[in-house]
Amino acid sequence: MTLALENVLAKAGLRVDATEFLTLVEDAARRLSPPNPDPSHFFSPDQRAALTDVGLDLSPHQDGEHDYRARTVAAHAVLAESALTVAEAARTLGVDHSRIRHRLKDRRLTGWKDQGGWRLPSWQFTPSGVLPGLEVVLRELPEDVPALVAAAYMNTPQSDLVINDKPATPRQWLLAGGDPDSVAQLAATLGTPA
Repeated sequence: MTLALENVLAKAGLRVDATEFLTLVEDAARRLSPPNPDPSHFFSPDQRAALTDVGLDLSPHQDGEHDYRARTVAAHAVLAESALTVAEAARTLGVDHSRIRHRLKDRRLTGWKDQGGWRLPSWQFTPSGVLPGLEVVLRELPEDVPALVAAAYMNTPQSDLVINDKPATPRQWLLAGGDPDSVAQLAATLGTPA
């Protein structure tokens, strides 16, 4: 199984060995998998709407079906593993570590703190810098939107963002030079009731 997992991780571009990844999954499962059979009780109505909007199933577990928490645990592990540290973000942008912390404070970058310090989701970076229009989008993104929801939104095709007659992800839209206000308007609705 280790060899198969290492192949999957390599194809996905994740820079982690199988043992480290399984440790991340175990940690995420422990933190994200409450024993309560109805996970929707853990969230406010606005949070439930945001999580459902990006495709997370909050319905109770039914006998005979796969554990509904597995997809979320895996997504969280991938988000955490692919996130950049402050030092990695500083190298990517060619700035001092303090500039990254200032950008986080000013909401010009987004991230979360864990035991090892700040983690910055990789979706907001390109090989040459920051995703075009990122600041416009982050200004409108509600501050209480979980990092996993924001990542899912930025990487899920949206019917309002069309490139070559196909729905594009907000990230693809911005990389193609699309208007960041269009992405920001959609981002502003994350977590609001439909």
